[in-house]
Amino acid sequence: MEPLLVDIIHFYPGENAQPHNTKRFEAVNIDPPTDITTTIVRRGQPFNGVLRFNRPYDESDDTVQLVFSLGDKPQMDTQGSIFLKRDAVPDKYSWSAKILDVGDQDNTISFEISTPVNLPVGSWAVRVVTRLKSSPAREVYDFDQDLYILFNPWNPDDQTYMEDTNLLQEYVLNDIGKVWVGPIKTTRGKPWFYGQFDAVVLPAVMFMLDRAEMPFHHRGDPVKVARVISRIVNSNDDGGVLVGRWDGQYEDGTAPSEWTGSVDILAQFLEFQQEVPYGQCWVFAGVVTTVCRALGIPSRVVSNLVSAHDANSSLTVDKYYTETMEELDFDPNNPKGADSIWNYHVWNDVWMARPDLPPGYGGWQAVDATPQETSSGMFQCGPAPLEAIKQGVIGLNYDVEFMLASVNADLMRWRKDPESETGYSMVDTNNYHIGRMILTKKPFVFDPNGDEDRQDIIGEYKHNEGTASERMALMNGVRYSERAKRYYAVAANLTNDITFKLRDIDTVPIGKEFRVVVDIDNNSEEGRNIKAALTATSVFYNGVRAESVKKIEGKIFVGPSKHEEISILVKPDDYLPKLVEYCNMKISAMAIVDETKQSWADDDDFQVLKPNINIKFNEDLIIGQAATAVLSFVNPLDRPLTGCEFRLTSSGIAGRTLRLAASEAGPSQLLSVELPVQPNKIGKINFVATFKSAELKDIDGAASVEVFEG
Repeated sequence: MEPLLVDIIHFYPGENAQPHNTKRFEAVNIDPPTDITTTIVRRGQPFNGVLRFNRPYDESDDTVQLVFSLGDKPQMDTQGSIFLKRDAVPDKYSWSAKILDVGDQDNTISFEISTPVNLPVGSWAVRVVTRLKSSPAREVYDFDQDLYILFNPWNPDDQTYMEDTNLLQEYVLNDIGKVWVGPIKTTRGKPWFYGQFDAVVLPAVMFMLDRAEMPFHHRGDPVKVARVISRIVNSNDDGGVLVGRWDGQYEDGTAPSEWTGSVDILAQFLEFQQEVPYGQCWVFAGVVTTVCRALGIPSRVVSNLVSAHDANSSLTVDKYYTETMEELDFDPNNPKGADSIWNYHVWNDVWMARPDLPPGYGGWQAVDATPQETSSGMFQCGPAPLEAIKQGVIGLNYDVEFMLASVNADLMRWRKDPESETGYSMVDTNNYHIGRMILTKKPFVFDPNGDEDRQDIIGEYKHNEGTASERMALMNGVRYSERAKRYYAVAANLTNDITFKLRDIDTVPIGKEFRVVVDIDNNSEEGRNIKAALTATSVFYNGVRAESVKKIEGKIFVGPSKHEEISILVKPDDYLPKLVEYCNMKISAMAIVDETKQSWADDDDFQVLKPNINIKFNEDLIIGQAATAVLSFVNPLDRPLTGCEFRLTSSGIAGRTLRLAASEAGPSQLLSVELPVQPNKIGKINFVATFKSAELKDIDGAASVEVFEG
């Protein structure tokens, strides 16, 4: 009898994709179908295939073996070798191949493959080995197409399983989202196109994991995979995806505010195989969610408003002042770097069980790909269980202490004091300042123009501020840290008979003036002489000061039981030339009372507000037919805008990202451009737009539109 030779093997990419929730991957739906197809399935769930041979399969004389392998040096965990059998019984921790049907007329066998539920994820190679039982000679056939096997959060035995599987529509299958950016009073959702189903994403993710030199046999553990993703999305250690930059100098790359989504970044990374300039926290976080959702790890983007960066593990954010209450921009006790407070900071939550920890710490885990501090010698952070952060259990893996400080550190102010043992005495401590809101996108809602889709999940990260549970969780962390204990030991009650209050500024439209005011009340029976300073500064969102906009210093006398106020007026011409990206401003006030040496300091952040881009279509959108998108907004400045450029992104149009230069716009003038678009998907599609000019940057807008059949 002649040997059994493989003519073709086929894995029904479209049919298998339906039960595996992988139908939306572009690579599965290549249109029109070509010979090159990509099969994308999830682990621990059977999928079907068919083999065609040169002659009918003879059960009594032929053996057919399928060999699945991952990586160039397959080991036990990264190889599955199975014989096709009629009576194969699937087992959730092993491979099997069951014969479903033998076609005598057309030389085919159809079969069902079952994979282990803890299988490493990635692009698996398939080989078919046939031989006659009567002969040792083997015939080998290699399948030349991609077969991706992903995490399976729909399967109760998978470590990524989410009990409320409805939520997977949001946390795995939704390809558009919102990232909340900006200071607490003016935070707004910035639309972000995740695009995890784009044909370029899975190959880029495989390249990332290889670039991080992640062992293939670790790729089945979502804890290890998420930790590696937090490291490889930044380029600090190992030529990862994005270069972080926060100084406003982006001429040799793309400014972080110009990105509309993750796909352009991952496509650039894969094509040139080098890091992409530039990212900031929400860009890192957007890419992490794309990568996790593509692999099947449920993920959400999380924004912490007023976020602490604790550089010395004291669980406090420490600000230092001279004897006359001038703020120091360094930490005299930490040569490595000063603590800082970011207006907001964005990271990710990923969902998984934690068999590596005691029971009770599964569920959402925080990971942060923005390079801030090293963990185990590399710029990576997490996964840190939200439950451990909430309870202050800092000994658990990974980086719970850093995340606890981010959302719940106390702000402590210290003034140089030669008479104090440590050289500094405490000005005040604020338990409420850090971690005011923790926002993510509400499942199943997308509001392109407003904030109906905003969800505050602060209760998942910490107990209510000021409650006994919240204080205990923080003190629980302090108890385990010798350094933190020393800082908290000094926080004694100070006697103060003057109250100071810095008035909040809520919103300032760009081009309008604002006033900084401090109210001073003397609660004593004696007059008081007070030295005070008020400053307005432009700041980067990570808390780094850019330029001083206006400052006044002076003395004021406040009579017994009297009220006074001090203020400065800041005009547009004072601040417009000094604004940096995202238009964040900080107002700071400091005071010291001559008679009692009582000192006080406070600051407040707000954002100068800019308009949104309006996206309109003058006709119904019909699949395959050209249409016109009209993008517009009014120039809010009293000067022209030059070097204008719009960028429009959607997964539902030909070309995905379109750019258009626009002519100069005069002061207070409507700037409007028309962009030709061609829809290529039926149903609801989302658009995200950004705008930049020499005078005004970081303007964006979004729209959801229905596309109809022709």
